[in-house]
Amino acid sequence: MKRFILIILGFILFISCEDVIEVELPENDTRLVVNGVIRVDENQEFLPIEIAVSESSSFFDENTVASLKSAIIYYGTPNADAPEILERGGISNLAEVEPGSGIWVPDPSFDSDQRIRVSSIEEGDVFQLILETENEQFFATTTYVKSVPIDSLEQGDETLFSGDETEVIVTFTDPGESNDFYLLDLDFGEFLVTEDEFYQGQTFVFSYFYDNELAINTSSVVNISLLGVDEQFYNYMNQIIVQSGGDQGPFQTPAATVRGNIINVTGIDNDEVVDNVERSDNFALGYFAIVEEYTDSITITNNEEN
Repeated sequence: MKRFILIILGFILFISCEDVIEVELPENDTRLVVNGVIRVDENQEFLPIEIAVSESSSFFDENTVASLKSAIIYYGTPNADAPEILERGGISNLAEVEPGSGIWVPDPSFDSDQRIRVSSIEEGDVFQLILETENEQFFATTTYVKSVPIDSLEQGDETLFSGDETEVIVTFTDPGESNDFYLLDLDFGEFLVTEDEFYQGQTFVFSYFYDNELAINTSSVVNISLLGVDEQFYNYMNQIIVQSGGDQGPFQTPAATVRGNIINVTGIDNDEVVDNVERSDNFALGYFAIVEEYTDSITITNNEEN
C-alpha cells in the first residue's frame, strides 16, 4: 500500500512540474496583398479584369479584406521614342463589386465603357495599375504577353516514388521567335514554370505527376492552362513555387517575403526612384500581370481501371 501511495504522489509531482511555455511569434508589418493576374482568352470580347485586394495578418490569422479609395488601370502602346508615354490606349476605372468584398472590376457607373476590348490590345502593350488606400498609393506596370495552345494532354502509366501517382503528359510547341517564358496552371493549386532555353522553336513534351491523395482517386476531369509570362513574372512565380512547395496559391502570404511588381509610390512623382528613399521596403505583396491563356482538359481514369 505504501508503495502504491508513493507512486501516486510521484505522478502528481511530475504533473505539477510541467510548465506552460508561451511562444511569441514574430509580428510582421501589415502589407497590402494584391491578386492581379488577369488571364486573357482572345476569343472573349472583353478583358476579364478582376483585382482582389486584402491585407496580410498575423501568423495564424486569415488575411483580411483591404479598403481602397480608388483603383485605376491605364493601358496602351509605348511610344517608340518615349516608352513612358502610352498611345492608342485608354483608362479603366475600377469599382468594388460589393462594399467590403475586396474585389474590384470595371466600374459600370461611368458614362463611357470602362471595359477593355480584347481585340484592341496587342502583344507588348503596357498596363499600369494604380491603387490608392486612405494613406498610401501603390503602382504596378506590366506588359501583355501571349501564349501558345496546348497541343495535347495524355494520361501516362509511369509513376515516381510511391507508385501511386498519376502521370499526365503535356505537349506544346514554342514559336521560336524570341526567348519565351511560360506558367502552367495544373489544377488543384499546382503550378509549374518553364522557359524555352532548351526547346526554342521546338515541340516540348513533359510529364507531370499528381499525388493521388491530392488529386484524384476516381475518374475526374483535370483542367490545365498554359500562360505566357515575361521573365520577371517567371522569376516571381518560381520563387513562390519553391517556397510554398505547391501547397498554397501564389497570392497567399509566403513563408518568406517574395517581392512582386507592386511598389509603394506614396509621395513619389517618379516610380523609378522608389529604391532611393528610406521606405524602399514598404511594398505590397502579390503581382499584377496581363497574360494570354490557353486551356485544355483531360479525363483521368483510375489506374486500377486500366
